[in-house]
Amino acid sequence: MDETTTQRAEGFAHQRLCVVPRPQVDLALAAPVTRRLTVTDAGLFPRAEGHVRVRRDGAAETIVLVCIAGSGDVRFGGDEYILGPGTGIAIPAGAPHEYRSSTADPWTIWWLHVRGTDAAELTAPAGGTRLVRLRAVDRIVALFDELVTLLERRISPAHLVAASGIAWNLLTRLTVDSTLPADGSPLERAIRYLEARVDGTIPVADLAALVGLSPSHLSALFRQATGSGPAAFHTSLRMGRARALLDTSSLTVAEVSAAVGYADPLYFSRQFRRVHDLSPTAYRAQHKG
Repeated sequence: MDETTTQRAEGFAHQRLCVVPRPQVDLALAAPVTRRLTVTDAGLFPRAEGHVRVRRDGAAETIVLVCIAGSGDVRFGGDEYILGPGTGIAIPAGAPHEYRSSTADPWTIWWLHVRGTDAAELTAPAGGTRLVRLRAVDRIVALFDELVTLLERRISPAHLVAASGIAWNLLTRLTVDSTLPADGSPLERAIRYLEARVDGTIPVADLAALVGLSPSHLSALFRQATGSGPAAFHTSLRMGRARALLDTSSLTVAEVSAAVGYADPLYFSRQFRRVHDLSPTAYRAQHKG
């Protein structure tokens, strides 16, 4: 058999389970919006003792598992991952895999299956690892609950569009959590230091020494997490503060320049124009909202 399961026939106590009829999935995958992301199955398995799935040929859907209690292991692509409280993982469509709940401490998992043109990209390991440590488990759980509640109520084209929106939010949160630094990590401490000193400057070498890393290692971590190096990241913070002051205060451009750590207003204006493609004065004159 391609799939083996040892789940009890009666399921798990207090489980929630939604399966979208496959003809409706096919229609959704041919329709606007949902062709990009369609939820095909979703649910909650509380304290899932004996829960095992083995799919030797993989599944047509991308599978997302989020553990909120207990533990279990997930295997695919030649790797094994331990899924514990506050972690999640995405198994790519078509990848042979197996996962099972711990016998000593069965997991409680929220899960969903998705298909669509954007499913693979939305669940790609942005942080370099498939296992994601969640920063705000309560928000992820709230989205899962909203999604399952929606599908429990009714499955219609409109409900599937709404489910796609919820799933999109959920998957992007998982992606963000895979890239954001862990609390207390050197990168997180470096980011907090720069955020607290928007009106100052600090050489990359000094910042690296402050958090106990080499400048090259710190710069690599910044590029992975933010898309730019420490200096460019600090500039973006200073420009963000400058925009806020231009939008909400009557400070002159020179005063804004000083407030964000630029002693030379002309240099500040050049930097602002480089980032925004217009001067601080022109930015302030724009109609917004």
